[in-house]
Amino acid sequence: MTTTSAVRTDQEIQRDVLAELDWDAQTRATEVGVTVARGVVTLTGQVDSYARRWAVERCAHRVRGVQAVASDLAVDLPATDLRTDADIAIAASRALEWDSFVPAERLDVTVADGWVMLRGEVEFGFQRRTAERELRRLRGVRGVTNLVEVRPPAPPSDEQKRLDLRRLLLRRTGTERIDARVDGDTVVLDGVVGAWWQREDAERAAWALPGVREVHVGIVVSG
Repeated sequence: MTTTSAVRTDQEIQRDVLAELDWDAQTRATEVGVTVARGVVTLTGQVDSYARRWAVERCAHRVRGVQAVASDLAVDLPATDLRTDADIAIAASRALEWDSFVPAERLDVTVADGWVMLRGEVEFGFQRRTAERELRRLRGVRGVTNLVEVRPPAPPSDEQKRLDLRRLLLRRTGTERIDARVDGDTVVLDGVVGAWWQREDAERAAWALPGVREVHVGIVVSG
C-alpha cells in the first residue's frame, strides 16, 4: 500500500540522512559522504570502528523513503584499538556470557584478522541479532559473519505464527492497519501507521516470533 505522502525526492532523503547522522551521538556526519539515487542511499568515507560503521548504516535505514543502503564505508582502526585475535576472542566470549538473553553455551566464536565468525543454534531470531550486536560493539572487531541457525524446539505453523503476530501487533501498536504474512522463517509486514514508534514496534514484534530469520518491513508512516 502506498500513499502520496510517502513519495520523497532524493534531495529530501539526503538532507534527512545527513540530519540523522548529525543528531545521533554514535555517528559523525563530517566523516561520511551521502548520495541518493532513486531512494537508494550510498555511504562513503572512513570511520574508526566497525560499531560506528554499523551505527551510520542504521541511521540511513531509519530515514523515511529510503529503499536500500549501499555502504562503501572503510573502517580504519586507530593504533590504540588494535588487538590480537586471541584478545578479541576472549572479549567476544565474555560479551556473550554476560548477556542474559543470549545462550552463550550454544554459540561458537572464531576470530581471524579481527573478523569474527559466529556459529551455533538459538531458538529465537532476536537472540541471533542480539549476539551479533554484542560482537559488533567490541573494540578491535573489523567485521562479523553471523552463521547462527534459528531452530525453535517445536515450530508452530505459519498460520499460527501469523495469528499470534496479529494479536501482538494489536497489543503493541493499537492499530489493525498492519498486514502480516509469514512464510516459514520470513515475516513480511505491510500497511500504514501514524507514527514511527508503531513501525519499529511492529518490527520488534516480528523478530520475537519463534524461528524467524528475516523480517521485511514495508510499513508506511503517514502523518
